[in-house]
Amino acid sequence: MVLVVWLLLAVGSAVAQRARPVFHNTAPTIAVSSNLLYDATSSVDVAVEYNLKNINPLWKQLTFKLPLTYNSWGLWGSDKFRFLMVQPELRKWVGEPYEGHFFGAHLIYARSNICGRGVSTRYEGDTFGLGVSYGYDFYLAPHWSLEANIGIGYAYSDYSQYGCSNCGDKVGSDHNNYLGPTQAGLSLIYIIK
Repeated sequence: MVLVVWLLLAVGSAVAQRARPVFHNTAPTIAVSSNLLYDATSSVDVAVEYNLKNINPLWKQLTFKLPLTYNSWGLWGSDKFRFLMVQPELRKWVGEPYEGHFFGAHLIYARSNICGRGVSTRYEGDTFGLGVSYGYDFYLAPHWSLEANIGIGYAYSDYSQYGCSNCGDKVGSDHNNYLGPTQAGLSLIYIIK
């Protein structure tokens, strides 16, 4: 998956520079998007991105993105992979917002409830983290674009363990530190002017 995102970033930089409308004085204000990689896992994902130039003209290359991802589905029988995740991100665009390359800094918060196939222990807890990202926005048509991005960072998880997937008998608690990929995205974007 990460290889596909990197391939799109590399190839797209050269290929995707078709005739895009120039937004220099009237930069788009809001974009809405959905990460197709999350959608493929039956997770509901929606994000809103706001151009900060409208708050302060000095921030003309900055946008703020607020994605929300939710999965409430159970898997097989008592198996579940339920979570709610928010990853706010501040982006610095190399050119105009929603055109080409960008770099970002993001925060992570997730609340999860996980019980895997053949495992009698359920894990429930919170994850906090931060990271940096790089991405590229591919122009598709007026108002539409495709974005590929990848991020790395740190996450801390604090969770409780329960003896079975459906009961509430707490058997312990633990924490975990993680350093590695924190974002991978292939998002379809609609730009609202």
